Amino acid sequence: MDIIISNSSGKPIYDQIYTEIKSKIISGELKEGDALPSMRLLAKELRISVITTKRAYEELERDGFITSITGKGSFVSGKNTEFIREENLRKIEEHMQSIIELSKGCNLSLQDLIEMISIIYEED
Repeated sequence: MDIIISNSSGKPIYDQIYTEIKSKIISGELKEGDALPSMRLLAKELRISVITTKRAYEELERDGFITSITGKGSFVSGKNTEFIREENLRKIEEHMQSIIELSKGCNLSLQDLIEMISIIYEED
């Protein structure tokens, strides 16, 4: 599993792991039932302490993103699609709020914003 951590980031390493795995689950890159690497294997690959990976996995399990089975490993839980949708909508709203603040600073009209979004949306 490709997880990138940064020692220069202000975020704790366990939180970086949590965020990366959570993002992969929300995006659909990791699907329900997919096995995660063992805590030891992930710690070895990332050259960090097993305690750090254990904490990340515990947080993911607490929040319902993974299920751990003793002796078998950790797996992506059945997704609560409504929860994931709400999480994504919240992120979109945050970005839109920033866009609106910037656009008002540039005196862009709502119509200008709609045109910009339409063009960008159709390009993808």
